[in-house]
Amino acid sequence: MKLYLANPIYDTVFKYLMEDERIARTILSALLKKKVVKVEQRPHEYVNATRNSISMFRIDFAATICEDNGHEHLVLIELQKTWLETETLRFRQYLGAQYNRKENIVEESKDKHALPMVAVYLLGHRVGNINTPVVYVNHHTYDYDGNLVECDEPNPFVESLTHNSIIVQLPLLHGRINNRLDKILSVFDQTNASKSNKQTIEVNEEEYTGDSDMEYIVRRLLSAASNPDVRQDMNVEDEYFKAIEDRDTELMVREKAIKERDEAIKERDEVLEEQKRTLKERDEALEEQKRTLKERDEALKEQKRTLQERDEALKEQKRTLQERDEALKEQKRTLQERDEALKEQKRTLQERDEALKEQERTLQERDEALKEQKRTLQERDEALKEKNRLLSNAIEGMLSKGMTPQAIASILGMSESELMTYQK
Repeated sequence: MKLYLANPIYDTVFKYLMEDERIARTILSALLKKKVVKVEQRPHEYVNATRNSISMFRIDFAATICEDNGHEHLVLIELQKTWLETETLRFRQYLGAQYNRKENIVEESKDKHALPMVAVYLLGHRVGNINTPVVYVNHHTYDYDGNLVECDEPNPFVESLTHNSIIVQLPLLHGRINNRLDKILSVFDQTNASKSNKQTIEVNEEEYTGDSDMEYIVRRLLSAASNPDVRQDMNVEDEYFKAIEDRDTELMVREKAIKERDEAIKERDEVLEEQKRTLKERDEALEEQKRTLKERDEALKEQKRTLQERDEALKEQKRTLQERDEALKEQKRTLQERDEALKEQKRTLQERDEALKEQERTLQERDEALKEQKRTLQERDEALKEKNRLLSNAIEGMLSKGMTPQAIASILGMSESELMTYQK
């Protein structure tokens, strides 16, 4: 016959289940693979992590274990259950708190050693690539050469400083029952959760017939399923985890938006870097052009000096010709033919003068063109100064809005030292 039990993955059902001393002994005996003859639940040890983070349910037990030789001893059981994946630090912080508690010290012992402790983790998620549903992590003692050190009886000092762990991965149960522990944990198997209502586990009553402990657990979970307070608490847990899923979805959307923004910033930085390279190339081109113009200026100055020297030579020649003209006037009568020749030579010189004047006008036009080019360079220099001023004002604006120099430098694609050159 099919039975519908309260799902013990819920904190409120798990608490309801473990409050029963017989069930606590049955479950802990199966987990420890030892006979637990007595279980004392520590008072006020039901703990749920803060509801705005993750559900982690914890119960502390003081269990009396009977060994095969009949020896009984007390062990502290730290049972922790969580639905969702959480940081290892959460478990470590809780274990650290238990190591520090004075209540866990054996008062009658001479060396005041602590009770040996076993940490049990019931996880609603998988741990890495471990494919075994139940994992036992036991500590051993070795010498320097790696040889196992065996003692007839556990040493209280060593047992106080280390602990064993049992990790149960509930998603890996999958209905497999190979031993006593598998049978006990079958009520936690979420593959049996009702498809219409995950608050219930569907089990076959015949599978537990004749097993008084399992029949007792099934009756306890049936009782929880019909308990209105338990069902109300399960509804609250469902609402809480729905809120967590909504929050995680919102976080995923935010992370995607942040990633897209980072990519946009990266693209913008690449554009700025490309612009920076372009400006650098332009500056180098302007510098090269400046050097070329300087060389041209030097060449024009040299040409001007050459023309001046020629002008002086022509003036000197003109004076010489004038002197000759005076001498020729004295010899005018005898040297008329020479006078005509001199007149012809004079006309030739006049034509040369006109050519020189034309050359001078050409040089003046070149001088005007160089002046115009100089004005153009001055205008470009003014434009670069204006661009630097605008960049400086933008930096001051971002600083006034509370942005750090590091963030501004990252956005503009420059170092902080370069950024400081633009600050007023």
